[in-house]
Amino acid sequence: MIYLCDASQSVYRVSSLTDLSNLVFVHGISKMTDVLVQKFSFPLTCSPCHAQPDQQPIAEEEKHHHGNQVQEPGTKEANEKPKHLNSVMDTTSALKDKEEYQGPIKACLTTDKQKGNLLQVTGRGRSKSHPADSTPQTAFSHKTVFEKWASLQCEEQRPSTKRQLSAESAAKCVSVRKRSTVTGSRGEPAKPLTRTDPGTQPRKACLPINSSSQRKPRRQLFSSTGVFHKVDTHAISAGRELKEQGVFSAQSIAHAITQGARNELEKLRAIWVWLCHNIEYDVEGYLGLSPKLCTPEEVIKEGRGVCSGFSSICLEMCREVGIQCEEVSGYSKGIGHCPGRRLAQKPSDHMWNAVWVREQWGLMDACWGAGTVNMETKSFVKRFDDFYFLTDPSEFINSHFPDDQHWQLLNTPISMEEFELRPLKTSAFYTLGLTLQQPTEYKITTEDGEATVAMTSSRPVTFAYELRQRDVQTGVPGQREVDSSCGLLSVTRQGMSLRLLPPDPGDYELKLFARAEGDSGALGWVCSLELECPAIRQSQPLPSNPYLSWGLSTRAQELGVKGAECSMINEEPVEVGEGGDCEVIVHTTRPLMMVCELTHSALDPALAKRCLALQIAAERLVCHVLCPYKGFYRLSMFVRDYSDRSGSFQNAGNFLLRYRGQGANPNQLYPPDLGPWCGPGMRTQAAGLSHFSHTGALVNAPQGRCNITFHRTSTELQIHAVLSAEKNQANSKQALSTEQHQNNKVESKQGPNSELSQKNQGFSTKPYEEAVFPLSRYVLLTSTDSKVTVSVSAPRPAVYRLGIYGRTPPQQEYTPLCDYVLRSTYERCGDPFPCVYSAWGKGCVLLEPRSGLLAPRSWVSFRIRVPAARRVSVLAEERAELKMNKSRVWEGEAFIGGATQVKLIAAISDASDMAVLMTFDVLDLKNEP
Repeated sequence: MIYLCDASQSVYRVSSLTDLSNLVFVHGISKMTDVLVQKFSFPLTCSPCHAQPDQQPIAEEEKHHHGNQVQEPGTKEANEKPKHLNSVMDTTSALKDKEEYQGPIKACLTTDKQKGNLLQVTGRGRSKSHPADSTPQTAFSHKTVFEKWASLQCEEQRPSTKRQLSAESAAKCVSVRKRSTVTGSRGEPAKPLTRTDPGTQPRKACLPINSSSQRKPRRQLFSSTGVFHKVDTHAISAGRELKEQGVFSAQSIAHAITQGARNELEKLRAIWVWLCHNIEYDVEGYLGLSPKLCTPEEVIKEGRGVCSGFSSICLEMCREVGIQCEEVSGYSKGIGHCPGRRLAQKPSDHMWNAVWVREQWGLMDACWGAGTVNMETKSFVKRFDDFYFLTDPSEFINSHFPDDQHWQLLNTPISMEEFELRPLKTSAFYTLGLTLQQPTEYKITTEDGEATVAMTSSRPVTFAYELRQRDVQTGVPGQREVDSSCGLLSVTRQGMSLRLLPPDPGDYELKLFARAEGDSGALGWVCSLELECPAIRQSQPLPSNPYLSWGLSTRAQELGVKGAECSMINEEPVEVGEGGDCEVIVHTTRPLMMVCELTHSALDPALAKRCLALQIAAERLVCHVLCPYKGFYRLSMFVRDYSDRSGSFQNAGNFLLRYRGQGANPNQLYPPDLGPWCGPGMRTQAAGLSHFSHTGALVNAPQGRCNITFHRTSTELQIHAVLSAEKNQANSKQALSTEQHQNNKVESKQGPNSELSQKNQGFSTKPYEEAVFPLSRYVLLTSTDSKVTVSVSAPRPAVYRLGIYGRTPPQQEYTPLCDYVLRSTYERCGDPFPCVYSAWGKGCVLLEPRSGLLAPRSWVSFRIRVPAARRVSVLAEERAELKMNKSRVWEGEAFIGGATQVKLIAAISDASDMAVLMTFDVLDLKNEP
């Protein structure tokens, strides 16, 4: 029990701190109309009311110790009864003008046993002692009064928190607020005071009212924490030296580490850095495995403490160097936080600090700035985190909810329910410049088995995620991570979007990770969400993606990729067209080399290689994809600089493809021996080839024939073409009977009314023997000075590889220039070309006949261009000479007769010998009776 005495010798009994708050006595109450808040800083020592000359009043002792002068408003009339105050705010507020308030203020404290001993608080003016009893009483010891005030404060004002405050810090300060007007009715009961109001504080001695709308953001207080490099270095080194010297006094340390600081901000920074580097979180004390440390000296000496240890030391150090500081209690989303659990059902569990700096309140948490706790190993992980130094209130509120809403420092404080619903975001979330667009609450519920998470970023960021299903009974996330095929992560330079398709109904924990693009460190945890899936969607599974994100990589631009024509829009897969064909085109800023990977749940890796055809050009990369099965595919693209042959390939993008058809015929896959140089590209450009008639890698031949033309810049470049097909089908594609070719010739080439058909009416078409023609007979190369024509006649419907090679003498070997994928769907068998010999060279053109198979006993027209030829003849059953017309084309007719082979010969020079240009095969037909 404690008694208070005013100037008129009226004594009031105080049994609790609430009573004390309701019985604040002041003089000159009529002059208090402008006073909103006044802080009573009760001293740690006391003296009897009849103080001796050598005993200083305790208010003066406090003033010299802390460097702050406490000012009070004027006194009221001595015979006027004190009036109760109606309203309360938290700590401190301001006197408008020192000179406005004059006169003594005194409050005397007595107990039931010693009412004559008074604890005196003096204000402006000279104080006088007014004992309540003329009988001299023994003075209280400092310890007795200190412990009494500490117990009252802990019981009435402190919330239930996991704190380890020393008795000194518990009794350090009692704060009340005075209303600008006094309650009109004398009989109205006094209202209890709430905690300190951060809206107003003394400016040095008195602060102006400060709303959050007038707040300066952190970036205006200091551009970056790098400006504190000198302060940080000194605080760390000084702290190390003091620890070696065995200095564990918070006051001594505060003076040492702030030495050289130029302003309050630098002093505060030094205290913050020292706390984060010298105190670790006491995990064992928190878990009850060891005794908690109770005093700041013990915490400093042992170098460990719980949250209240950090906040109490920060409070003492700040006050020691003249910085206004308060401890704030409340709830946090730290150790033991369970999303969805109502916080109102349990006491607050955390302590942090509010400091007055640069004319505004700021928030900081040295406990969280020092590191994190690994609950699996029950150990503290030391990791300095600058984010919690003067954190912007709008960001601080997402993880710290104060017991007193005023300490949110927001224009519109949020409710505890809103705090509980907000997603958990770590400091890395804000330092990376992230914004969570969707969802706005911590819990997502799937719709039709699907949920979406969207996030934007102020700079390129690499994202990843982790999805774990919670145990139905315990609610604990499982150890095994859900397969990445259940999520579709799409990352751009502006952010990311994640589509989730849980494999089973239930609850899941979703963790999002990120790091700045280009950083080599591990991805840091940035956000946690809860996912509820009432029912799953029945759909085909997505392919696994070890690279996590879909679409172009955020590093694509850095790697030389500037965009893709076939990209995922709104996380929707790329739809593959009819027939299973898909084309992914990527534009580049510089020449790149490319390799690709295609995956499907039923696709064999070896078979997957036959589903890709790559075209590498100077300014674009093209990947032709053939999907043999229905469902989803992952196409991953890797690139490196074209000229850097020793460089490693980097992932530039991952594309999700979806084919709704029944799949392509496995016999229609691309040839197995395709090279990486399909279609015109870097190789052909380097060789001097241009003006291709077919600029793509795929060539369709619906009639079984095609002509590919291009130009060459050097006449010295020799071109060679090779036609090939799948090896296990070589016999069926290369071994063609004379019957097949004869049927084709009689039915399609000659026609029923042709002259040649009338001459052959007496012959049958029965086969007598199979003649094998190599695929080289189905390619004919024609070249002039600058133009080259490659003619192909497909022997049957199939997929072929047409390889173009080149060499420049004296080079001996041909170099691959490009490959074409040739598709023939023509059901009839194509005819081979004549067999060409070395004399068939530049400028030679076969105009007629184009087929290398001739009907026996028939007349055949020949038209051919042979530069510099003096004579051209046809050797069949009889020799036939061709004549040159005005167009310099050799032409004429020859009777095949019974010859089995027909030769086309020419005299190229003055020599009498005739050179063989090409030979034709003759079908063998028998007479029927």
